[in-house]
Amino acid sequence: MLNVSGLFTEYVSDKGVVVQAAKDVSFEVPKGKLFTLLGPSGCGKTTTLRSIAGLEKPTHGLIEVNGQAVYSAQKGIFTPPNKRGFGMVFQSYAIWPHMTVFKNASFPMEVGAKKYSPAEIKSRVMRVLESVELAQFHDRDATRLSGGQQQRLALARALVMEPQLLLLDEPLSNLDAKLREKMRFEVKKIQRELDITTIYVTHDQSEALALSHEIAVMSSGRIVQRGTPRQIYETPNSTFVADFVGAINFLDATVKAINPGEHSMVLDSEIGVIETPNPEGFLVGEKVQVCVRPENVHLSDEAPHLNHANHYLGLVHLKIFLGEVLDFQVKIGGKLMLARVHPHQKTPVDHPIYIHFDPSNCVVFKR
Repeated sequence: MLNVSGLFTEYVSDKGVVVQAAKDVSFEVPKGKLFTLLGPSGCGKTTTLRSIAGLEKPTHGLIEVNGQAVYSAQKGIFTPPNKRGFGMVFQSYAIWPHMTVFKNASFPMEVGAKKYSPAEIKSRVMRVLESVELAQFHDRDATRLSGGQQQRLALARALVMEPQLLLLDEPLSNLDAKLREKMRFEVKKIQRELDITTIYVTHDQSEALALSHEIAVMSSGRIVQRGTPRQIYETPNSTFVADFVGAINFLDATVKAINPGEHSMVLDSEIGVIETPNPEGFLVGEKVQVCVRPENVHLSDEAPHLNHANHYLGLVHLKIFLGEVLDFQVKIGGKLMLARVHPHQKTPVDHPIYIHFDPSNCVVFKR
């Protein structure tokens, strides 16, 4: 449905320096899917979205929707943003305070090039307000809505024109934590029910994991990994992706032995000997980094069974109660390991505790 190929976009900074914000960005999004551009501030994700919207003019590349180019450097095509027929929701809701909920949602239909009858406007607006659960507030002043309701109204206004592509730029970042979590479900439900192709920009990795069919992680203007939420989280292709998408433990190590028949490696690390999978391409004596997610680090007051690989004795350094989980910092030698466990683990601070993790939960990178 959407094809972005070899996209380069640059701008001139306040100091007059040319900044390459998007560098050779390429991806495809099938119809009805939600595709997320994820990365830290300044990585190029919003510039890429604005290039798709037509709010930025790229220097090279191709942007096609349903096989129709809206931008092509080679063919000299640049369709203005108001002619692309995309819906867009920004970080700030941009709700018009002097209008009712209905008027806010109907505004695009009333000012667009295509003319609609009052009956058509009412029918379509009420249908969209129903989908975002605001129909009962249609005659209320927009300023009397809560933050979450205003966000849903901004979404309704973008959907009322039935756009072929919906662009969402950090739409939930202004909401408080609990409302943001609720709105994730709302956005996901609406997007799936309406089967609308969506590009979503965020720096919030949990938001990206919760909403997306596919994620592109960006750094310094480039896509560094693409995959499903599970692939991005469980099999990152670099220490940058591993560190950015969720909490993780990094362990410096050296390859001690390789067991080709068992597809495994034995490493000397800063907490002791570690057994890991062998993804090939590693050599004995090579410096590596081992990555282990906190939820895969298991704790026990008793020594694990002797045939368990990767078990160590440490001291509880710190505990943080988070309600449904408990974060433990366990000190092994001079290294702090983070474990995320059920609150039933009661071991006090400064008491000994055993940790263990399965070799299959380790991801290894060359250092």
